[in-house]
Amino acid sequence: MPQRHCRRLVILVAALAAGLFASTFAATAAGVQDFLATLTPQQQNEFVAWRTAKNQHDRMLDAYWQQVEKKREGRRAKRNSTKFFDTDDYVWTYPPTYKGPRLSADLDKQWTRFLAAQEKHPEAPKPSKPLPGIADFLAAAKSHYGFTPTRISEREFKRRYAAEALQLGLSKEQVVRVYALETGGDGTADMQAGINPITKKGKPISSALGYAQLLHANTIGELVKHGDGFVKRLQRLHANAPTPARADELQRKIASLQAMLRTAKSVPNNWFRHVAFAQTSKGYGMHAINLDGDIGPWLQSLKLRGLKDFAARKGVTNMSGEEIELMNLSGPATGLEMMQPTGLTAPTPNFFARRAYYVNKMVIDKTSAELLAEFTRRMDSGSRKAGAVEFAEAFDEVAGIRQTGIQGEKLPWR
Repeated sequence: MPQRHCRRLVILVAALAAGLFASTFAATAAGVQDFLATLTPQQQNEFVAWRTAKNQHDRMLDAYWQQVEKKREGRRAKRNSTKFFDTDDYVWTYPPTYKGPRLSADLDKQWTRFLAAQEKHPEAPKPSKPLPGIADFLAAAKSHYGFTPTRISEREFKRRYAAEALQLGLSKEQVVRVYALETGGDGTADMQAGINPITKKGKPISSALGYAQLLHANTIGELVKHGDGFVKRLQRLHANAPTPARADELQRKIASLQAMLRTAKSVPNNWFRHVAFAQTSKGYGMHAINLDGDIGPWLQSLKLRGLKDFAARKGVTNMSGEEIELMNLSGPATGLEMMQPTGLTAPTPNFFARRAYYVNKMVIDKTSAELLAEFTRRMDSGSRKAGAVEFAEAFDEVAGIRQTGIQGEKLPWR
């Protein structure tokens, strides 16, 4: 290699190693030198120009999200002392977009191959574990709690869900529209985010499960709040079991649920501790109760009713499916904040953590009002899908039974 080229290469490596590269590249300076040594001088110029601009952009992006978080912390501090927020409480721009130079197709391929090789290096950081899926939830439930959910048909699951929802004061429109958005209108009781409910292909992108897409931390929270009631209802079903086999099934389920409840209550009862516990095998083993034909419809209906009750305590009533979904997606307090006059006009980055903002593609580059409008569009479309139509029919069927005088407690699965 010519001496002048060597000196130039050392300068480029030093510049990159000094910090221009730090945010996205974990390889050593020697590794950078190895990559740059494979490039022509022209390619080196192109690469450094791109990486320099990209790192400048990344610093701007970091500063933006730091400002968003600072405003969010300020609103949290004011939340107990004020009902409404003003314009100074929000960031009024969207995350900056990269507008610098791009790598050519060939150089981008070389860079991608180099990064892939670096990841296989013995000293490279180990990739994070894949997110748990249905099989993991089921295995953990059986291992830790001796629990295997009772699986029922989709139509029957919807029918039981509808009965619970109506009993709790939720409307067909509210529940079916949440289902239409969260699952696209074709979701199944065992649908997990990232997995196509029809083809069953894909990889989990979160632990969100079921018709309302509960996270495993949600399941733990609902179990702590309502688990004693779940046990009592199972005991009533056991007392009236139509067959010995059903009685045995319910007895095992009661014992499993009691074990889950003891474990769940051993964790401090707050959202952040539930999130941490949900990352453990014992935590996500509890998530399998969403799949159970006896417990799942109760649990998920109560989660939606809890959002409605939270809003009522804050003076917000007569909620639409869109408004309930806004609370379901962003969190109860944050969802209500987004419905306030100022919150409706604020950019959505104000209301989501950085990663969640980019994962939830529908929220990007929208105000809260525009997000609600997007909900309406997707709910209208999803409500015409076969799963949503079947769910609406289940509500009509159960409502017809109730109108003939059979009250909720007399329905055969309660």
